Amino acid sequence: MIRTLIYLVEKEFKQISRDRFLPKIIFALPVLQLLILPFAADFEMRNINLGVVDRDRSACSQRLVDKVVASGYFRLTDISTRYDEGLSSVESNKSDLLLEIPAGFEQHLLRKETAPVLIAANAINGTKGGLSSSYLNAIISDFNSEIMQSPAAVATGGISYTHLFNQSLNYKNYMVPGIIVFLLTIVGGFFSALNIVSEKEKGTIEQINVAPVPKALFLLSKLVPFWIIGLILLSFSAAIAWLVYGLTPVGSFGVIYLFAAVYLIAFTGFGLAISSISSNRQQAMFTTFFFLIIFALMSGLFTPINSMPEWAQRITMFNPLRYFVEVMRMVYLKGSGLADLETHFIAVCLFAVAFNALAIAGYRKR
Repeated sequence: MIRTLIYLVEKEFKQISRDRFLPKIIFALPVLQLLILPFAADFEMRNINLGVVDRDRSACSQRLVDKVVASGYFRLTDISTRYDEGLSSVESNKSDLLLEIPAGFEQHLLRKETAPVLIAANAINGTKGGLSSSYLNAIISDFNSEIMQSPAAVATGGISYTHLFNQSLNYKNYMVPGIIVFLLTIVGGFFSALNIVSEKEKGTIEQINVAPVPKALFLLSKLVPFWIIGLILLSFSAAIAWLVYGLTPVGSFGVIYLFAAVYLIAFTGFGLAISSISSNRQQAMFTTFFFLIIFALMSGLFTPINSMPEWAQRITMFNPLRYFVEVMRMVYLKGSGLADLETHFIAVCLFAVAFNALAIAGYRKR
């Protein structure tokens, strides 16, 4: 039986190597994903277009504007003296945010009185409007503390801050481990889903069906090549993460490879299950794409799970991608060990058993 498995695995590698499309996309995928997606999926906002209505035209108002621009988050695109003129820049999409500084602003500050300012944000994109307003509000509060020298400012002056696990607050450090998981998901789930159905379209599946090969052994021979390719790509992706982003895991590579080995078994079984019941490549591709989109959006890869509705959080418990994304981030950033990830490991093992059982049950030698 071992010799039969070796022959079948050798056949699979030969078929993959002879394909003009598959080898190229398999090795181009990690390069494109890891070089493009971490920059595209950066939710930190920069270069927000700011319009200013300065009705005070004083040294203090100019100092405030300079402080806002110097923060690096805002780009001054319009200066006016009337609110309706400033509003027109927002309406024409020239500015994303409007800051109105009232007349007498400097005098109120020097007398240590309240000097209210107005922030008007373009909230068509609610996330952008809310975050940009929060950025501007924080800068104005800091400016107020500098000018007023309030007791609150003195009291908070002795507080020191530290950012655990990601001291530079670099969003790419958070995204890259998750993107590596998504890459392995595509290799294990998408490419394996095209395997058996390709045999059906070519007619070679009939030779397997009449051969004395148990279907469990046949599916294992389909699983092994993509399992090996997935582990190779994991090493390749880790090297890119180190060379391009300087990112290396605080924890053990052994924990990552252990989870990856089981996770690839799970998703390769998932792809083979879809391939077994599909009639052609188009059907297999659309079915796999449908599930992968759901898995990705409800994994915490882009949106934190805690911010989802409670019913959606319950659904994510049945998403294998969620567990491996959490594992990669915990090992890469926190240095978590296998003892800390025991629940995640059990969950991934259960998915591996369930998906491969579906693949065996779905394949019919007929």
